Amino acid sequence: MIELTARQARRFLLLHHGLLGPHRFVGKDGALAFVRQAGCIQFDPVNICGRNAELTLQSRVKGFMRETLDALLYEDRALIDYPDKNLAILPVEDWPYMERYRARARACGAQFEGLAALEAQTLDYIAAHGPVASDELPIEGSIVWHSAIHWSGNWHGQSNAARSVLEQLYSTGALVVHHKRGTRKVYDLASRHIAPELLSTPDPLPEEPEHLAWRVKRRIGAVGLLWNRASDAWLGILGMRAPERTAAFETLLARGEILPVRVEGVRDALYIRAEDEPTLTLARSDARCTPRCEVIAPLDPLMWDRKLIRALFGFDYTWEIYTPAEKRKFGYYVLPLLWGEGFAGRVEAVADAQASVLRVRHIWLEDGVRRTKALDAALAGCMKRLARMNGCGEIVWAEDGQR
Repeated sequence: MIELTARQARRFLLLHHGLLGPHRFVGKDGALAFVRQAGCIQFDPVNICGRNAELTLQSRVKGFMRETLDALLYEDRALIDYPDKNLAILPVEDWPYMERYRARARACGAQFEGLAALEAQTLDYIAAHGPVASDELPIEGSIVWHSAIHWSGNWHGQSNAARSVLEQLYSTGALVVHHKRGTRKVYDLASRHIAPELLSTPDPLPEEPEHLAWRVKRRIGAVGLLWNRASDAWLGILGMRAPERTAAFETLLARGEILPVRVEGVRDALYIRAEDEPTLTLARSDARCTPRCEVIAPLDPLMWDRKLIRALFGFDYTWEIYTPAEKRKFGYYVLPLLWGEGFAGRVEAVADAQASVLRVRHIWLEDGVRRTKALDAALAGCMKRLARMNGCGEIVWAEDGQR
């Protein structure tokens, strides 16, 4: 059992994520490298000062712009939109590992009357006319259907036929997202954008226990340090309950693919991937790491287990977007603010694209955190990078957010 102080555990997590010290991830190659390390990053369509996936990369990747992610997704095709941890973006080389989800979608879709004929009609139309959005597909009316990837078998209702058939074909892997117009997906044939050798590769891990072990290790790598407890970090893994998760941990431990860690003040054992041990060695050393100031996305991999963040950092974060306004403690879209080796507080920033202004509406500092010249300078630089990613040429600070 590796013994760590709480500070060493915090340093490991931040070094693992490239959020402490010099930027590990730079430019388009760095963005791709981080997504590969995380396995996936969550996509969320809400755009207040950048969408979740963009904010996740902006905090880590030097020089990141929205165009960087679009290029990786829709030009290079190195990344792909597909459900993983809910709506997600993942490396295209992981496509074969998701075959069981596509097979499930095909099996579920076969139970909806008339869907197969609409699928054939849609594929023929796209083959002849190219990429299409739901409002452009010449299919009218509604059908009984539900999203096949997460279909439970007990839902029946009417849905828009054009949108439904496109989402079904996307779930089965026949279509991929060609590009997006805002949040609207435009679909094209997968065969036009995924290499034939990937499309034809069978599921590398057809046995359920092996697949689940791969998923567990992948999620440990996404967060950096995880325990075998119920957690949002496991969302989107089909068929994994507590017994299956425990079996996956035991398999990975027996193979030496993960290592157990004991952190002072934390009751449960934590685990890292074996390949991350060099980062752990750096975290345990006395090496000084240059502090960084970054805003963290609400659905950032670092925040996937908020109980863990509370245990290690003493930072209690709730994303209040779904909290009724009268019950919110902070605000609709408030971002954690990282400074050095801990969380300094929260920031509410809104990008006004029409006026080209980033409005810093509010800053809440944690108890014991003081506004110093160093923090103010770092915060100004952080907001400047956020404004640049959002195409804003000016930053307006509200009175309580003044530097």
